Amino acid sequence: METRLDRYEGAREKKLEQLKQLIKESNYIVFLGGAGVSTESGIPDFRSGEGIFNQESGLSYRPVDIISHSFFEAHPEEFYDFYRRKLCYPKARPNKAHRALVRLEKQGKLKATITQNIDNLHQMAGSKTTIELHGSVFRNYCVDCGEKYDLNFVLKGKGVPRCTKCGGIVRPDVVLYEEHLEHENIDNAVKAIKKADLLIIGGTSLTVYPAATFAQFLKSDRVVIINKSSTYLDLQAMLTIHDSIGTVLDTVISKYIPRPKKTTGKKTSVKKESGKKTAETKKPAVKKTQSEKNPAAKKTQTAKKVAAKKPETSKKPAAKKAGKNTKKKD
Repeated sequence: METRLDRYEGAREKKLEQLKQLIKESNYIVFLGGAGVSTESGIPDFRSGEGIFNQESGLSYRPVDIISHSFFEAHPEEFYDFYRRKLCYPKARPNKAHRALVRLEKQGKLKATITQNIDNLHQMAGSKTTIELHGSVFRNYCVDCGEKYDLNFVLKGKGVPRCTKCGGIVRPDVVLYEEHLEHENIDNAVKAIKKADLLIIGGTSLTVYPAATFAQFLKSDRVVIINKSSTYLDLQAMLTIHDSIGTVLDTVISKYIPRPKKTTGKKTSVKKESGKKTAETKKPAVKKTQSEKNPAAKKTQTAKKVAAKKPETSKKPAAKKAGKNTKKKD
């Protein structure tokens, strides 16, 4: 949903140029994203008209109720039936938004990618700074013994997945409704935002807490909102763009990725090579100095010539004496 301002001729282009400039001026950018980041990869969001909460669950329960902790405990069979059909997309791949954020990270500007998504797409794209607030469907564990399992283990079975070691229920490492987020993830997210000189919020309606309140920890007013629908922060943000997040980020983030710096080992080898070259260039000079400019060498040569003219009886002692003198002088 675009704003009236966005419909004016040239308004969108001006906003994109403004965002480019904000990114250029910033050195510690943090991105906070939601389900809208992954919709362009074929994963539905939750609250839009075609979102998961507005779809038929295929059960006699509402989707919003099914993904709660109490429902998981009371109806595990129904939970996993819905979970496999509606929340797992193993064939989904990163889109333009994910790849653009990775470019920004490699440029040294993006310091943290905070996501509410559970699809692992940021990591698939190559992100090294992702903070997963709500976990990931790609991680699963036994509630009894803690044994870990991948997504395929859950998808290939039927009914409630059971641990092969102890028989306990294998549950996804995702935060369900009524459950608390990991304190470490919240702390890391807040710390990153406190250091940020630009916070980009994208693909989220900012209705899920505590992520919806994270902007308050920013020490400046440099907040950018990129979302198709309105959020409560639209009027407070420095810049609001109601458009496709993939298109916007791909447009404003440079395609340039700096080359990795040479490692210390490579630099050492370069120095060694330069040292060899220096040694090679100096060798002729050393030979020239010993043969032509070294007085000791000249005396030794003269002594040898004199010894050659003497009789055979005195030749050997003269050679030994010259050899001794040469060694001392060297």
